[in-house]
Amino acid sequence: MDFQRIAAGVCASAVVALGAGSSVAAGQPVPARPVAPSTVSAAPRGDVVLRLGQEAAIQGKDLTVRYLRLVEDSRCRPGMTCVWQGEATLAFLLSEPGRGESTTAELHSGPRTGPQATSFAAGRVELVSVSEDGREATVRIS
Repeated sequence: MDFQRIAAGVCASAVVALGAGSSVAAGQPVPARPVAPSTVSAAPRGDVVLRLGQEAAIQGKDLTVRYLRLVEDSRCRPGMTCVWQGEATLAFLLSEPGRGESTTAELHSGPRTGPQATSFAAGRVELVSVSEDGREATVRIS
């Protein structure tokens, strides 16, 4: 057998194997089936930690905020030396259940690439922090 043919076959197999998951963001698991979001109750004018897929119902307001997904993450990883701190972009679903209104918003962990806060249904939602792995987001709702 020709060594070059074997090497080429191994490389091609590796590329196919690596490419199979390329549509999924790095580090993001693929859910086996859709899961209904868990809902937590949150006080207005306070911070709430939302896990990926979790929703907060704001007390006394017709407003819910759901952490949909980590859109992009260019933050410097722990143990790495980086020139720029980087930012994370997260997608949220903002809903007004009583009126049947909703919108999505992308919020950023830093001011360089986009908004850190948005307004919807007489409320303001601000991204305060993102966990290192992007699975939890702290938002301030006022």
